[in-house]
Amino acid sequence: MNNDNNTPNTLNEMITLLNEVQTDYNKFYVDGNASAGTRVRKAMQQIKVSAGDVRTHVQTTKNS
Repeated sequence: MNNDNNTPNTLNEMITLLNEVQTDYNKFYVDGNASAGTRVRKAMQQIKVSAGDVRTHVQTTKNS
């Protein structure tokens, strides 16, 4: 999901992942489905790592 030279694609993938996890988010908070909560946490970790990659890429690009 994350490579240094495809950061614009990484942002689109993050948006797609957020849209996909929305169902599990609702299942967890509305229905109390613990397994859905686990999937939400996994997706949020992926977003966190990808967001860090994007931040680094933006900073590097800005400084070059």
